[in-house]
Amino acid sequence: MITLLLIGLGIFTLLALTVAPLDALGWWSHKGADEAAQLVNDILVEDDGDDTPEPYEHYVVYLSGIGAIDGHSVPPEEEPLIAAIAALPNTCLIRDVFPYSVANRGLTAQRPLSWLWRRVEKTRLKNPDAVAGMLVNARNAMQLFVSADRRYGPAYNIGTAREVVLALRRNGYQLDGGKPVTLIGWSGGAQISIGAAAFLGLGKMPVRVVSIGGMLSDDPGLNRVEHLWHLRGSKDILEKLGGVMFAGRWPHAAFSPWNDALGDGRIDVIELGPMHHNGKRHYFDQETIAEDGRSYLQVTTDAVIAVLTGQQVKAITS
Repeated sequence: MITLLLIGLGIFTLLALTVAPLDALGWWSHKGADEAAQLVNDILVEDDGDDTPEPYEHYVVYLSGIGAIDGHSVPPEEEPLIAAIAALPNTCLIRDVFPYSVANRGLTAQRPLSWLWRRVEKTRLKNPDAVAGMLVNARNAMQLFVSADRRYGPAYNIGTAREVVLALRRNGYQLDGGKPVTLIGWSGGAQISIGAAAFLGLGKMPVRVVSIGGMLSDDPGLNRVEHLWHLRGSKDILEKLGGVMFAGRWPHAAFSPWNDALGDGRIDVIELGPMHHNGKRHYFDQETIAEDGRSYLQVTTDAVIAVLTGQQVKAITS
């Protein structure tokens, strides 16, 4: 039975990899090219003529990991971190952007396979560790690689950037105002954050990125990121794969966006401690307690809040 499930998951993964770019390419051919051109015009505007005061000093966009099924439904383990960010003063938290759809459509929205994702979601609600939940992870992971791909990535990333801009505007953000925007990406959301930054950073928007265990590429978006804080666990194998799979992150890859940003001092790689990507002792683990008395979830939350408020990150040593 387990063998059949693994074979089925493997076949599903291959199919997902084959069709993964079609979402972005379909959007681009239908209306994406026109919407992308309008987005660039809006971002590059010098003065939009609107002098209405912005209600917040700092805008934060949270992009969930590959376990998310839409912009509103993220795994419950992430909620304490999201609540802590939302509690920061003068900060607008935006959490309704689904990073694994170029048009911000959740998996249970109007899609040919929406019936399947609804059944998977019901199964996950009953048993968060159900094998069926891996289908969501596999499907969304493919979108991470589309974002990092030099061929399809630009179309995918400008679509994501457009959805971020629309969300910012819904919350009073002015593209010519210069207020800082921080994208917080957990896991796959981190790569998609730096991909979107390639377009968000074209104008006056100061774009910063906080990566939590992200499998990051040497994305050209790093050229337009003011600063990247990469929070990682020393036992996170998936995070380490980013440094192996993407040649632009290799130490001797001269002039790659990653190494240029490192050389400019625009990347801080911060070790949180012996955290795994998932399973036990992961970033959002409330059961594992560090020597300083904090849960791993609290360590991660404290680190993100410290970055957002300009304080020193307090990691763990064991």
